[in-house]
Amino acid sequence: MEAIYTAVATATHGRDGRAVSSDGRLDLQLAIPTEMGGNGQGTNPEQLFAAGYSACFASALGLVGRAAKVDVSDAAVTAEVGIGKQGEGFGLAVTLRVELPEAVDAETGRKLVEQAHQVCPYSNATRGNIDVELVVE
Repeated sequence: MEAIYTAVATATHGRDGRAVSSDGRLDLQLAIPTEMGGNGQGTNPEQLFAAGYSACFASALGLVGRAAKVDVSDAAVTAEVGIGKQGEGFGLAVTLRVELPEAVDAETGRKLVEQAHQVCPYSNATRGNIDVELVVE
């Protein structure tokens, strides 16, 4: 694959540090969530992953919707990213909740969501590595 765009960010001090993008537009205090023993006074990698995945998936849904001539511009995608023990380390699991406009019937909506899952770069990157559940609402 030849990259069209490359995002660059640097994190220091792991989950209790700071993440900064090369252009300075992203500059976040990181913190371990309280559920994992931290103070929760910053964002965490799972929130960042959820934000990126939901935005990317919404764009993929728009792409397949336009190709099918179905207006999904008012769709909302919520990504829930869970982290937990997996063997000796940790693993992730994702639930993507897609709220489609009322004008889109259930069968068409499900097909578009499944097509978006084939197109989305995050879905392609996680396929076979992270369990991803698609929920169409």
